[in-house]
Order: sequence, then C-alpha cells, then structure tokens
Amino acid sequence: MFGISSLGWVHTIGSLPAIPLAIYMLARHGRIRPRSVPGALYFVSMLVGALTVFLVAKRPESNFIAMLTLVFLLLGVGMSFASSWLGRLAAYVETIALSVTVFLLLVPAVSETLRRVPDGHPFVTDLKSPVLLGAQGALLLALLAGVTAQVIRLRRQGRSQPGRVA
Repeated sequence: MFGISSLGWVHTIGSLPAIPLAIYMLARHGRIRPRSVPGALYFVSMLVGALTVFLVAKRPESNFIAMLTLVFLLLGVGMSFASSWLGRLAAYVETIALSVTVFLLLVPAVSETLRRVPDGHPFVTDLKSPVLLGAQGALLLALLAGVTAQVIRLRRQGRSQPGRVA
C-alpha cells in the first residue's frame, strides 16, 4: 500500500506520534518541552524516525535531513539540561533547535504524503510541482513566524523575572 516497504512502515509509524505531540506542546506551551512526558515521547519518536531514515531513504537529501534532525534534536534536548551554566541562552537554543526539528519532520512528511496519496493517483508526481513547493514554502514561513513568536515570548518572560538576562 502506497509503495511503502515493511521497514518504511516502521519508520512512518515510529515517527508519526511526533506530529500530534509537537502540535500539543506548541499549542499548550508555545514550544517543545523536552523535560515533560510529551517531550520525552516526542524525543523518542523523532529519534526512531531520524534513525530509520538511513535504512529506508532512497534520496541523499533524506539522509542529510535525518542528520540535521539528529543534530538539532540532540542540541535542543541537551540545552534543556544546560540552563544552570548557560542561563537564558539555553532556553533560546533549546526552543529554536526543537522548533527546527518540527520543521524537519513536517517537510518530508508533507512531501511524501503529497507524492503517495491518494494511492495510485498522488496529488504530486514531480518534486518541482507548484503544490509541493507551495506546501514547503508555507512550512518555512510557519517556522520563521513561529520561531519569531517564541523568541519574543522568551524575551518577555526574561524581562518579567528580575535579575535574569533575556
């Protein structure tokens, strides 16, 4: 079904929970919170998805996206433990890095969905399709707007806490 191998299904099902988890955390907290239960589940799901890409990907760009995802995921989660020595900077790096992981999850998810659905007659058959490029552009704009809003929110939180540097 949809031209996906068994290992491809493991990749898809393993990484799929990250999408609603990200939506939940972004809606509730305005960012991914790695030291929460949903954040830990997000981390595991993203790790499964990023690592299994190397086993199922047919395009070199996929491996590059997986490597970037791993770097930003580990950076973001690592920063959640670094606030004692990096102060507020850790919150900024954590927030931005984990927001980038959401983007790096959604770009291939949307691209693959448009290229496979409906089964046998996908919406997109060409990587240069205006529909696909438009969807990817919209995701990039959402990332830029979201990260801008997150940084503004973090700055406001920093200002409301005396003695803290934003």
